[in-house]
Amino acid sequence: MAGTRTVVSAIQGFAGTKDGIPATIDRDGNRNLIRAAHEAGVEHLVLVSVKDASPNHPAGLMRMKYAAEQDLRASGLAWTIIRPTAYMETWCEVLGRPLLVKGKTQVFGRGRNPINWVSATDVAEFVVRAIVDPAMRGEMIEVGGPENLTMTAFVDKFRTETGSSGTVGHIPPVAMRLLGVAMGLVNPAMARQIQMGVIMDARPQAFDASETRQRYPSIPVTSLDEVVRRDFAAARGMAHGSPSVGHV
Repeated sequence: MAGTRTVVSAIQGFAGTKDGIPATIDRDGNRNLIRAAHEAGVEHLVLVSVKDASPNHPAGLMRMKYAAEQDLRASGLAWTIIRPTAYMETWCEVLGRPLLVKGKTQVFGRGRNPINWVSATDVAEFVVRAIVDPAMRGEMIEVGGPENLTMTAFVDKFRTETGSSGTVGHIPPVAMRLLGVAMGLVNPAMARQIQMGVIMDARPQAFDASETRQRYPSIPVTSLDEVVRRDFAAARGMAHGSPSVGHV
């Protein structure tokens, strides 16, 4: 990082890998990056964290992001922290892609909890703005999208925009908790994904992004419909089967 003025950290160990988990990626990885940036004389570090990062959150990702935030704030570097809500693009892959590839998908839990979704491209625009705008230094900015949608409504929009008619099942919360415990013994990464699904089904996830958006009116506000049309334009007509909703 010699000669670098600004560093951006957008790493995320949501599910983790064979060699890394949120503790080693989001906490320790960022800690190492922050230390190296300080030693190299970097002026400014932009950290892409997560909405609801906190020391007592039930999800390890949120706890580790919070630890990284605290390390950055104590580092002596100029900093900007960006806290986005759930990424539309990620969940299009998790919930929507299986409809196109397998003709079916599974919604975590009841699918009735409103969740705020934001496009990763909008978050990237906030990162760019943070790099060039000195007024954003020392700011923690919560970034959300234009809609609070349940997972069921999310899938419905995906189906409408792609013309998909695959089946949509729901994994009951009780089954998810039991599965999470069982998977913790054999597949910790999958267990973390299931735990996040339980949290998103039960904890408040709605967010009013209007205040932040009014402060930065030049940054686009991308809807889920736009993301699906952009990323899955070739998918229309690839529907499998007939529309139905079931439970497992």
